[in-house]
Amino acid sequence: MKCILSLYLWSKEEFMSVVTAKSYVEYRNNAYLVAGTRISLDSIVYAFQKGLSPESIVQSFPLLTLEQVYGAIAFYLANRAEIDTYLADEEAAFDAMPQPIQTTDPALYNKLLVAKTAKEQAGS
Repeated sequence: MKCILSLYLWSKEEFMSVVTAKSYVEYRNNAYLVAGTRISLDSIVYAFQKGLSPESIVQSFPLLTLEQVYGAIAFYLANRAEIDTYLADEEAAFDAMPQPIQTTDPALYNKLLVAKTAKEQAGS
């Protein structure tokens, strides 16, 4: 019995058309966002830090796919020091910001304050 072995060599261009790298996070308007969405990386990271599974995070953000959540978490883990610094800077900037919305939009201010307090309690 004859066995014929054919070997096909792919050129680099052919291989690259089959496998492409995806970008799951983008930096736009001075913020990290899940690529192609308006959902902040911050939201995914805080949920991940609270111990939520990627599946639970998808339930909280139904516009995201499981792949996007895993991609965002992988981006965070690969850039943890930079993203943790970014998040700390964002929190410090928020805390230092004058709070005119406290008088102009008290409902929004209270909502933000409750979210911040919940986040701080979750970190304890």
